[in-house]
Amino acid sequence: MARILQGFRCYRSSRPPRRYKELCVTPDLVGRQDVQDRPPSPAVCPSGNTWRTQAAERKTLVLTGASRGIGHATGKVFSEAGWRIITCSRQPFDGARCPWDSGSDDHVQAELSDYRALPRAIAEIKARINGGRLHALINNAGISPKAADGSRLNSLNTSVDTWMRVFHVNLLAPIMLSQGLFDQLKLASGAIVNVASIAGSRVHPFAGAAYATSKAALSCLTREMAYDFAPYGIRVNAIAPGEIKTDILSAETEAKLAPIIPMSRVGTPDEVARVIFFLCSEAASYVTGAEVPINGGQHV
Repeated sequence: MARILQGFRCYRSSRPPRRYKELCVTPDLVGRQDVQDRPPSPAVCPSGNTWRTQAAERKTLVLTGASRGIGHATGKVFSEAGWRIITCSRQPFDGARCPWDSGSDDHVQAELSDYRALPRAIAEIKARINGGRLHALINNAGISPKAADGSRLNSLNTSVDTWMRVFHVNLLAPIMLSQGLFDQLKLASGAIVNVASIAGSRVHPFAGAAYATSKAALSCLTREMAYDFAPYGIRVNAIAPGEIKTDILSAETEAKLAPIIPMSRVGTPDEVARVIFFLCSEAASYVTGAEVPINGGQHV
């Protein structure tokens, strides 16, 4: 026994010291992870309020619906981290609102509500990637039509055309883009984030029936994709935002919502964007098939 203990002490003293690599994504997620003898991996860390990508290769993101709200905030967060942003939406590129570099040169204008237009959009995105790797795809674009008077469209008064249009944007576009860009994502062992909604798990006072149903389907699709894409090194997750302060949320509506939220306030697009960034980072390398609620505690 004495010889065994002596040998163990010699082994311990001869081992190289443990190496640590900081895997920090946002100031409130700062932490250290013992990586021991793992080879260095590209990590993302904040420097003060500035985001830096600790990688030799500049990473590439494809983002749908980047002109406002969550998508716009997401583009800013990734751009500040040094990522190249390729945007895809039905709107033309607005350089005044979207300050990331390459701008209109990396914007693909496509009508996501028409699945027949998506093969062309995918071909244009591939041309911009030009044989390179795609590190992340964020399926953020979504629509939630309202009645003529601005009221919620329920399951009784939503037309078939509206159902089809909503499902094309909110469900078919994400899977078609994911399939079409599979090879580029595989090369990078990339990540996909689908933007679902709290409305996908409960009847929502403002979101319509078609929107809610499409987001529930997107949550289910995320699990299916996570299972199917995992063998190829691609992670697939979803987020489910609750009430977020965007241009379409009036002050009156915000005042009504705040008291029913445990944190007593609505969220900000930047708070959502930072969770998306985490899911696309090395810090989430073992996270797939998850749906992260971002709702100030509304789900409890």
